[in-house]
Amino acid sequence: MMRALTIAGALAALAATQATAQLGAPRVVQRVLPGRQPPPPALTGIDALRADFLARTGGNIVYFSGDSYGLVPGAKTNLAAQAQWLRQHPEVVVRVEGHASTLDTRDHALALGARRAHEVRDFLVLMGVPAAQLTAVSMGKERPLGANSRVETVLVR
Repeated sequence: MMRALTIAGALAALAATQATAQLGAPRVVQRVLPGRQPPPPALTGIDALRADFLARTGGNIVYFSGDSYGLVPGAKTNLAAQAQWLRQHPEVVVRVEGHASTLDTRDHALALGARRAHEVRDFLVLMGVPAAQLTAVSMGKERPLGANSRVETVLVR
C-alpha cells in the first residue's frame, strides 16, 4: 500500500512538471547583436590571476636550446616582465618547472630540468621577486609537451 502511494506521488509530481513546461515557463534567451561577441565568462581567483599574468607578461614559457641551461636575451626580456608582475602580486606562489628532452636519459633530463628551473628562479630573484614566493622543480622528461627544452612558470596560489 505504501509503495503504491509513493509511486502515485512520483507520477503526480512528474505530471505537474510536464504541465508547467507546457504552459510556457519563461526561457532565458541571450541575444547577440550582429558584429558583437558575447562577453566571456568572468574569471575569478587563481584563474583570473593566471589570465592576467599571461596577458601582461607575454607568456609563461622560456625556451632553451639543446642541452644548455643559459638564458638567452629573449628569455631575459620575458622573465623581466614576469618578475615585474610577480613583484606586484606578492600573494601569488609560483612553481618554476624545468623540462628536458624526451630523448635524454631519465637522470640527465632530471638534472638538466633542475639546472634550467634554478637558472630561471635565480634570475627572477635577481630581478627582485622574493625567494619565498618561488619554488623550482625538475620535471625531466616526465611531462612532455611540445618542445621540451623549456621552463614553465606556473602560478600555484
